[in-house]
Amino acid sequence: MQKSLKIAVVGSGLVGSLLGIYLKKAGHTVHIYDRSPDIRKIQFSGRSINLAMSHRGWKALDGVGVGDEVRSIAIPMDKRAIHLKDKLNFQNYGKEGESIYSISRGTLNRKMIDLAEAAGAEFFFEHKIWDVSLAEATLHIGESERGEWKDVKYDMVFGADGAFSRIRHRMQRQSMFNYSQEFLNTGYKELNIPANADGTHKLDKYSFHIWPRGEYMLIALPNLDGSFTCTLFMPFEGENSFASLTNRAEVEAFFAANFPDSIDVIPELANDFFKNPTSTLVTMKCFPWTFEDKIALIGDACHAIVPFYGQGMNAGFEDISVLYELMEKLGDDWKAIFSEYETIRKPNADAIAELSYRNFMEMSSKTADEKFLLQKKIEKRFSEKHPDKWLPLYSRVTFSHRPYTEALAIGDRQKAIMDEVMLLPEIEKIWDSEMVENKILDLLK
Repeated sequence: MQKSLKIAVVGSGLVGSLLGIYLKKAGHTVHIYDRSPDIRKIQFSGRSINLAMSHRGWKALDGVGVGDEVRSIAIPMDKRAIHLKDKLNFQNYGKEGESIYSISRGTLNRKMIDLAEAAGAEFFFEHKIWDVSLAEATLHIGESERGEWKDVKYDMVFGADGAFSRIRHRMQRQSMFNYSQEFLNTGYKELNIPANADGTHKLDKYSFHIWPRGEYMLIALPNLDGSFTCTLFMPFEGENSFASLTNRAEVEAFFAANFPDSIDVIPELANDFFKNPTSTLVTMKCFPWTFEDKIALIGDACHAIVPFYGQGMNAGFEDISVLYELMEKLGDDWKAIFSEYETIRKPNADAIAELSYRNFMEMSSKTADEKFLLQKKIEKRFSEKHPDKWLPLYSRVTFSHRPYTEALAIGDRQKAIMDEVMLLPEIEKIWDSEMVENKILDLLK
């Protein structure tokens, strides 16, 4: 048990709420602030991509005994359903029994706040934090940026307030603080596939549905109520872009031509398209993540990534697992805890940012490519025969707890090997032969 401190967490999202549970477990007084109203009391929709919980996220939830509560609101997806224009392909994610889990962001966030309150964390909604005094760990709270502020002093402050963090904003104004943000010229928009009249799902319930079309794509993840949360990713400008779809007729014609099998299942297509906002995708990096033993950033506040590996929440939850292991190891030496935390996590955050960016290319174009699907089949077969020699990159990221840095490095090596294998003459015919197996074994040496 650590010496009990008074700790503020800014941000009541997924990472802030879970962090609150861990800090309570370690014996601290925890106050969680959010500028928004209590999400449990408002309708939440219009700009979400369903979450895909995988091994790293479950480990953090199980570490404080709340995993089963969350499993009750999750749907396992064991495969990708790839909707080509004229057919449907299925591609399994991992080994038998391995799945990622679809969870509605709003549903999970409400659940996490309930669980954090039950653990003893105290929430302060509609409290706007405009600034923080780093050396004193004092929050400056007020109605407006120019109005009167109230100062509340803490022993320590965690910034879990997302990609546009106010806590980080203050840290950025120190010398030697590195910061970058990069927006994709692709944005996203939420659409909805409702349940059938009897509450069943219109598409396969246990699949991550994807309509890969190169520059743009549509994805759909299942919800408990029989609906799917769909997300359309496309460029902001250009030929097939948000800017090019200006009225109902254009939207309907575009979907009929490019996603023909989605027309029947998205009845409110044009309404959703014009009602829901077009949101941006940003990769944000910074360093350092901490200030002395007073302030630490966690989750998207220090490493926002694009959503194409489904690892944003999982990486944020893993931050908490690592932080807590260090708290157990180093006791009350918060300077050492913070220093080790950022040293361990920063390279891994950079690695998953890179992998997420690359996975956009894979999802939007390669999943429609027969050669790519064959390559995945060869990798799967080889890894089943030689599990000690080959764990596919996706499994290493999603179904393991090994560092992201390792996944990136080994993934690059595996890609070089597979590029050679795919050049073998008549690979389509000999893909499951001993010759191909031996070639991979040779290249691994």
